Amino acid sequence: MTTSDSTARELLRHTVATLAYRGGKAMRGAPATFSTYRVGPETRTPGEILAHIGDLLDWALWLAKGEQKWAKTPPAAWDADVDRFFAALARFDDYLASASPLAKSAEQLFQGPIADSLTHIGQIALLRRLAGGPVRGENYSTASIVRGRVGAEQAAPRAEFD
Repeated sequence: MTTSDSTARELLRHTVATLAYRGGKAMRGAPATFSTYRVGPETRTPGEILAHIGDLLDWALWLAKGEQKWAKTPPAAWDADVDRFFAALARFDDYLASASPLAKSAEQLFQGPIADSLTHIGQIALLRRLAGGPVRGENYSTASIVRGRVGAEQAAPRAEFD
């Protein structure tokens, strides 16, 4: 692996840790009925969005390994899908941390499944506000985000605001 490849891979791992931090914040403490909240007849529910993020993260790992696999998973209970989110992040991060080759470039993995996942975390945060359970804003540039910390246990926010 070249230095350039290693640097790109480490930045991708930091992005995955950022996804864990932001996703955890958007998902923690969601109202009991949040998973099925719908703003319009043609919109996805938060539960459908979260299941889709799980599918994206599974796809990211398959792409990294050189396979084109996609599975559309129906939403489960909110807590089960939150667990799936963090488990998929951990599997992907473990692969990125290994010496195994990437079949797709770090840039391709970022621009596809990872960027899409970040977009959907934003949708969940917006839906939380609409559903009456807003997530506090934060200066994310000061957050303690560490490569490899991709589980539900994240650092406490450093600079939240209203």
